[in-house]
Amino acid sequence: MTNPRHTLVSLEDTNWYHCVARCVRRAFLCGYDAHSGKDFEHRRGWLRERMLQLADIFALDVAAYAVMSNHFHVVVHIDRERAMQWSADEVLRRWLRLFKGPALVSRFMAGEPLDDAELAAVDNIVYTYRGRLHDLSWFMRTLNEHIARMANAEDGVSGRFWEGRFKSQALLDDQALLAAMAYVDLNPVRAGIADTPETSEFTSIQQRIEGFPSTAEPPLHNTKSSIDSKPETPPLAPLMPFDATARTGWAIPFAFEDYLELLDWTGRAVHPHKRGFIAENRPKILDRLGFDGETFAAYASRMLQEFGSVVGAPPAISRYCARRQSKYVRGVGLARKLFAAARAAEAFG
Repeated sequence: MTNPRHTLVSLEDTNWYHCVARCVRRAFLCGYDAHSGKDFEHRRGWLRERMLQLADIFALDVAAYAVMSNHFHVVVHIDRERAMQWSADEVLRRWLRLFKGPALVSRFMAGEPLDDAELAAVDNIVYTYRGRLHDLSWFMRTLNEHIARMANAEDGVSGRFWEGRFKSQALLDDQALLAAMAYVDLNPVRAGIADTPETSEFTSIQQRIEGFPSTAEPPLHNTKSSIDSKPETPPLAPLMPFDATARTGWAIPFAFEDYLELLDWTGRAVHPHKRGFIAENRPKILDRLGFDGETFAAYASRMLQEFGSVVGAPPAISRYCARRQSKYVRGVGLARKLFAAARAAEAFG
């Protein structure tokens, strides 16, 4: 039985989430299908651009992503405080970049005089839109529905493009965030379609190393829902930066050099043609965050599947269970193996 989304996404527990969405029947609807001979690689560009366009509108940041042939991963940070600081005009301006609002909103944005009842109605609309603009479900819904419409229009068909709703995992601490980002960025290496992170197409790590490629065609403009019918290419939000000193959520709390070292080390261990290779000079970031290096490499290809709706070190999972009055969450056993130092700290703390 699936859990309600509100029980899986709680900003009181964490602002970091890993999300996955798969194409229906896991078909190659975003890549090259050798069976049918059809090439849909350009759709991966659609998805990447739409994701970063939405990140420029919503109160969230993209930390990592990987767009594969039949599914995609994204790690995001939701910034509710940012949304709460937006003025009513800012909230409406952002929402109207995506959808056509009611006539009352158009009158308000045009500066027309409104009576008290109409102003109160606008306040209620702003309250609703503000909540949606820092809501993970609305971000994923707006992303997936747009791509589904474009793909179905291209194919001249109707019906589902994605398998049901997206899956999400709450990332409870820095250890979980690092594990999720490395897992996502190494997807193409793990699948055997890239030898190194920098050659992994349609991933955040390639974008960070080599820069962003030219705009995909056609431009992603929602002519049905946009308030402006003039075609344009919306701006793309930059990826969330790295900063080892960050502790307030405005940056990924690691040094980028350390992260690259971890990806290179782990990638050699999980590459299909180099399986079992673990270099002696393991990355120092593993020690700093309390990872067991051999377990990290051994589980790198299936780490997030071994966890359930939450990922974290044993102390973080224990606190999560206590808040939710839950006796068990999937992945506790792996957490105890993976986060060796955190487990020791729990035992002696």
